[in-house]
Amino acid sequence: MDISFQETGVVKQKEDIIIRRGIVHILDATLGYPVYSEQELDLTPDINDFFRSHIFKLMSGDDMKKCYFPEEEDSPVYDIVKEFSEDDLVADSKRLTDELYRIMNANVAIPSADLAIVTFQVAGQKYLALLKMNYKESFVHMTNAEEAGNVNSIIRYQATLPGSGSKLSEAVIINLQDFSVRIVEKKYEVNGEKVNYLSELYLQCKAAMSDKTKLAVVTRAVEQVNKKHFSEEPVKQMETKSILKQEIEENGAIQVERISEKMYGSTPEIKEEFDAKMEKYHMEKAEVKPQSEQTTKKFEKQYLKTDTGIEINIPMEQYQDIDQVEFITNADGTISVLIKNINKIMTK
Repeated sequence: MDISFQETGVVKQKEDIIIRRGIVHILDATLGYPVYSEQELDLTPDINDFFRSHIFKLMSGDDMKKCYFPEEEDSPVYDIVKEFSEDDLVADSKRLTDELYRIMNANVAIPSADLAIVTFQVAGQKYLALLKMNYKESFVHMTNAEEAGNVNSIIRYQATLPGSGSKLSEAVIINLQDFSVRIVEKKYEVNGEKVNYLSELYLQCKAAMSDKTKLAVVTRAVEQVNKKHFSEEPVKQMETKSILKQEIEENGAIQVERISEKMYGSTPEIKEEFDAKMEKYHMEKAEVKPQSEQTTKKFEKQYLKTDTGIEINIPMEQYQDIDQVEFITNADGTISVLIKNINKIMTK
């Protein structure tokens, strides 16, 4: 079994994903009823690659969050999933779709979509994917044959599916062995209040924050603390960013308790303030494990802007190397930035 996938929920290569079976149902709110398919999809190479691309983008990113079905509460979707069988894909997929459409039909803010229900496997482990492919607006050409010849026109089409190069904003991946769930979702208005309807109303499961959201909480707290206490100490602010990058590089994760000590351990009152911000989100002992390079890209460079209008973009590797860049605090309180060992300067 692919242990790294089970533990992180991340697929390293698209080729690791084997699509087994699939079916699509239409959930167009303008119709007033779902349009069910009575047959499974013909998984041609193009359709196979379409689903693999979407699943790979979901599982190799940091947007998905863990979700747990509570055993003590009644969840119709959980009941269906526990008894799910690929041999009954048509019937079971209809039941899963019906539960979702019931919620959509009662809340007009939830966008119409096609719901693709797909089974796939990674290293022999089976998963069930519920891919809500929200419609997008696009323009297509149309040709009409008239007496004078063909007349080409452009029309607006409002029910185009997301392409394989895009990322779905609503999807559920369920491990069919232990029924653990990973979900990516958006809030929509339900009874006058924006709600994560996919986890709270449809799955009725308890969702944790995604690693992307956790990282955003940590970095926002660091920025707030730094702005309050080190607004006149840019070097200190840069050091905290460097610590976050080192943690990810060396440990593959950010241990909140450890970085709190590294960044603010010498100033207990500031550390206490940072810890309080983490406690607000129940993250004081959290581990943040971003997997996507896109998520951690913000730590690759230090961006500086002086009060004289000079802007400097320093790769983090060079910032951490005193033989490349040095920050000097002058006797009068001003700061000098010394960039060393330059062989060539180019303009852009």
